Amino acid sequence: MGQSQKKWWKEGVVYQIYPRSFMDSNGDGLGDIRGIIQKLDYIKSIGVDIIWLCPVYESPQDDNGYDISDYYKIFEVFGSMEDFDELLQGIHNRGMKLVMDLVVNHTSDEHAWFIESKSSLDSPKRDYYIWRDGKNGAPPNNWKAFFGGSVWQYDEQTDQYYLHFFSKRQPDLNWENPEVRNEIYKLMKFWLDKGIDGYRMDVISLISKREFEDTPFAGFNETIEKLYANGPKIHEYLQEMNREVLIKYDIMTVGEGPGISLQHGIEYVQADRKELDMVFHFDHMFIDHGTHSKFEPVKYDLVRFKEVFTHWDKIIEQGGWNSIFLGNHDYPRIVSRFGNDQQYREKSAKALALLLLTLRGTTYIYQGDELGMTNVKFDSIDQYRDIETLNAYQEAVENGADLEKMMAGIHWQSRDNARTPMQWDDSENAGFTAGTPWISLNPNYPAINAQSQEDDPDSVLNFYRKAITFRKQNPVLVYGEYDVIDVLNPRVFAYWRYNDQTRFLVMINFTEDTIPFEVAGLHNSYKIECLLSNEAQPSSIKEGIFMLKPWEAGLYKIST
Repeated sequence: MGQSQKKWWKEGVVYQIYPRSFMDSNGDGLGDIRGIIQKLDYIKSIGVDIIWLCPVYESPQDDNGYDISDYYKIFEVFGSMEDFDELLQGIHNRGMKLVMDLVVNHTSDEHAWFIESKSSLDSPKRDYYIWRDGKNGAPPNNWKAFFGGSVWQYDEQTDQYYLHFFSKRQPDLNWENPEVRNEIYKLMKFWLDKGIDGYRMDVISLISKREFEDTPFAGFNETIEKLYANGPKIHEYLQEMNREVLIKYDIMTVGEGPGISLQHGIEYVQADRKELDMVFHFDHMFIDHGTHSKFEPVKYDLVRFKEVFTHWDKIIEQGGWNSIFLGNHDYPRIVSRFGNDQQYREKSAKALALLLLTLRGTTYIYQGDELGMTNVKFDSIDQYRDIETLNAYQEAVENGADLEKMMAGIHWQSRDNARTPMQWDDSENAGFTAGTPWISLNPNYPAINAQSQEDDPDSVLNFYRKAITFRKQNPVLVYGEYDVIDVLNPRVFAYWRYNDQTRFLVMINFTEDTIPFEVAGLHNSYKIECLLSNEAQPSSIKEGIFMLKPWEAGLYKIST
């Protein structure tokens, strides 16, 4: 079985850094590489092993660095290549590893390849991107971009349209062209030869394009899955990448996979297919999106949530591996989205930490979640910076939509919820910058910050430390079996993690109520010991039933 093969990246815990919001070392209001260097001891103290660094490459920053104009340079506001080399050394000196973002579905429109590509119809690099004639004076088809509007942008100079799944300043590369693929493998080797430890591959499921027929699907997520993702040559490309680059290094790879459904998942990660180690699927991340837009959110269903994790766990038994995550730079704060960020903020933040650190797969923690940072509710659209949010609001204005309702959707789902600056202490600007921050801070930073949690044994931060330490001491949480208990229970997420020697029971109450929870076959003759809990007085079993307090989460060792 795939899960029996031990690997460092299966046992590691990953900490994701969004550089512009992490730590500013020079007072210009933007986080930078030297700021990260200053905080390496803090990151190490959490207990994580791997840092995933969002893009720090040369970029006009139309999409905060996911629009790269030079893959071989560091964006000067973030620092220099010398700073990067020092960061990598500092990470390795502390026994940690560094994973970089690989953004190769698209480039910036300021990349030299694109400038040359659009210069004329017979440019040698014309075929580096995807150009098509319009149809009856309109774009080639009815596809919509992730950030709103058409995926096609008209270029007057050559009277054709180029494809962009995201911003019009992020033209999609043409992976059909072997020269493009060779350029990509070359730049991958450049960073791997510097000593980085792997790649998180941005929207990698989208690189193989289909024919450009109109979409018949009303729902955007269905269009993504059926038309944009999992194209006909995706596995051919990934296997070639593995052969040409990945297999030559001891690294980890995780592919971001919008549109990768359960049925496709194993094809990307089955070890003997030699493609990727893991993917980020979005079955649970789209769970509260409305049919037409994520800014029309719906309440998520815990039964569906549990089914997603349970079904994806089965992939491990077919020889693959999973990523366990609840948030990142593209989604709301996890405690606001899946927990309760009001009365039970600390308890629910710890409950979600326990979930992340006791499921089977590699755990990913996004900066600030270890503090229980929350969504922000900016009063005005002018305070938002995210291109997706701003485009969606503009579209709502143009369509005469209810703007109050739109703002409520933005408060709930904007990517800027996860991008407000890291809350280090209660001084001005939360210790993030001595200047004016690029985006406003969450006003709750005096109450929620790293310094105030450092010495508080009951803080969210120290619970993360405890849970990470416990995971490392108990490999059964990495490699052991997983069985969900009472999957149809709409309020409690409970499961077994076990091997021949050890049996753990994890129970999490996802509500504000006290709930009786029965675990079939478990009775008082067993030795039941609570080893990790977010409660000072954890629930104990009486007549086969636990009485779980609001947002109570506990891990119990069961022995005879």
